[in-house]
Amino acid sequence: MMIKLKNTALCYQDGALLPAGEGALLSRDGTMAWKILSAHNIGRGDLLNIRFDAMASHDITYVGVVQTARASGMTSFPLPYVLTNCHNSLCAVGGTINEDDHAFGLSAAVKYGGEYVPAHLAVIHQYMRERYAGGGRMILCSDSHTRYGPYGTLAVGEGGPELVKQLLGKTWDIARPEVVAVYLTGTPRPGVGPQDVALALIGATFGNGFVKNKILEFIGPGIAPLPMDFRNGIDVMTTETACLSSIWATDGVVKDGLTALGRPGDYREMSPDEGAWYDGAVEIDLSAVEPMIALPFHPSNVYTLREFIQNAEDLLNEVSKSAKEQWGFDVNLTNKLINGHPRADQGIVAGCAGGLSMNIQAMRKTLKGKPLGHFPLSVYPASQPMALELTRDGTLADLMSAGVSIRSAFCGPCFGAGDVPASGGFSVRHVTRNFINREGSRPGDGQSAFVALMDARSIAATAANNGLLTAATEADGETPPQRFDASPYTSRVYCGVGKPKPETELIMGPNIADWPEMAPLPDDLTLTVASALYDPVTTTDELIPSGETSSYRSNPVKLASFALSRRDPGYVERCKSLGYGSAVVALCPGDGSAREQAASCQRVLGGIANIALEYATKRYRSNLINWGMLPFEWPELETERPAIGDTFDIKGIRAAVENGAEEIEAIWTHAGAPREVTLRLPGLTEDERKTVLAGCLMNVR
Repeated sequence: MMIKLKNTALCYQDGALLPAGEGALLSRDGTMAWKILSAHNIGRGDLLNIRFDAMASHDITYVGVVQTARASGMTSFPLPYVLTNCHNSLCAVGGTINEDDHAFGLSAAVKYGGEYVPAHLAVIHQYMRERYAGGGRMILCSDSHTRYGPYGTLAVGEGGPELVKQLLGKTWDIARPEVVAVYLTGTPRPGVGPQDVALALIGATFGNGFVKNKILEFIGPGIAPLPMDFRNGIDVMTTETACLSSIWATDGVVKDGLTALGRPGDYREMSPDEGAWYDGAVEIDLSAVEPMIALPFHPSNVYTLREFIQNAEDLLNEVSKSAKEQWGFDVNLTNKLINGHPRADQGIVAGCAGGLSMNIQAMRKTLKGKPLGHFPLSVYPASQPMALELTRDGTLADLMSAGVSIRSAFCGPCFGAGDVPASGGFSVRHVTRNFINREGSRPGDGQSAFVALMDARSIAATAANNGLLTAATEADGETPPQRFDASPYTSRVYCGVGKPKPETELIMGPNIADWPEMAPLPDDLTLTVASALYDPVTTTDELIPSGETSSYRSNPVKLASFALSRRDPGYVERCKSLGYGSAVVALCPGDGSAREQAASCQRVLGGIANIALEYATKRYRSNLINWGMLPFEWPELETERPAIGDTFDIKGIRAAVENGAEEIEAIWTHAGAPREVTLRLPGLTEDERKTVLAGCLMNVR
């Protein structure tokens, strides 16, 4: 068995995990996670008040972060803040507006004392790995795949307002999270890569919520044989388990890696203390992991590649059925079968998960001297220094000779802004996500396309087999020594950390707009349901689509016109007719991206609440709160189904929030019949209550 879950308290003793009762010493503070959290906590008690060592945003989020912080009185960046440009790198729509955002970002870095990484130099997470990750640190980024655990860094992805709070001298506040050990044993077999391990982990933990909002702590003898890129490739995908963050034990491999990056002083030996207490464990036998595939429409829809190939017709029919049931469009994916064997139309290896040196070098072993023919395959190295070394060692030359298209550092294939397949296309990708429409298609316009996640090694084997899905079986061979030439950064990156120039004028392109005024919470409230979503999980991509809409993220009102456009096309007009007081009802909203626009667009349109059975992620709930919205929970959604147009009348809502009430009485009117119900507002901190009362974070003084 590849993976075993242990839902019981465990103790770390002599390098092993024992039932907690058998440990000689027991300490909840002995985990690596807790030692780092404690060092960054300025508060007392179980509610942690965290200040981070550094932050980063990319060009979908940094304009909103800076604009919000500026409106709240910020005069300089009080900690290192890196502005990267890896999402809106292509001017796909809107003329100059993407480059206008980049000009704004550079001017903001100069004015407030930040670091600016020009487009095509690095994807956000590779830059932070190469320049900032180190032992014992905490890093906050406005991107959900913020994970630098293998370096000994506890990193968190949140919506932009949480970064704003750090810029304003406030803290990241969170109740003491549970810590789950990920105990690795064995060595990966030939042809198995980090995405295979990651998909196996996601498949075992996402659907059952086993690690939701918990910290994963990687320990065990299976770490030692793993090269740095292999560790990073697993680690970045832990976001898809719905965990809060991750941390790994460090060793000589990490020390050598940081030395190669020119930062030997940032290494710190990290391991759990004897007697460290874990709230559960995931045991992974790396030697038992096979090549894996995640079918549409989620990284947790996981099978071994062997199992999928053997049962392709049935499993593809399940995908088609899911598309019909959840999104209402018809598709027949069995036309991808050639004599019963599934065939892909396209391959992509890119971004913070796929575009790593070790993955690309492994592809070279498979594809060198084997022309691709008509199978399109694109590879995006994750940073320019990485591409420079892959050029010097001949890897990129061999791939290009085989017909592989080599691109610059760009996150577009992860969210529908690059290499969008043809309608009906089936793409295999080593990227982070495969949500519906995430690849850039528009079913509402008669388009549909589909992404399956695989490891770069099996994608290369598939490409060599004319697109017929093929599991990699060849060894990676010796891992070349890591080399790093920082000259692409020293030549182009603006490094102004700690050196603000307040006289600098911000460059405001015509699309960059201030936030509209947000009203404070009234004494009484009538909520009107503007959208009701009863899928098991609703992603942030459905709440605000990715892809070309990202170009408008510096214009709150313009962007809001795209809210729920692919999931509920009538939502925007309903909100406009309602004005203030609309609400979204969903069973489990907020899986996926950290981008705060999934909440802020609702707020711009007059939204004031979500009513959910539960929230998919902590970060989405925080986004709602930071934009002045009430994150109601309603257990009756297990059986009740409010409809569009239903109302919830709440008397004394402002007083209830002020007094910290966790149960809110309301009158729900459905089909003309009123009924008393109880909504819940559990766990709002004092600062969160202040934000909701004020109407949004910007209004808090």
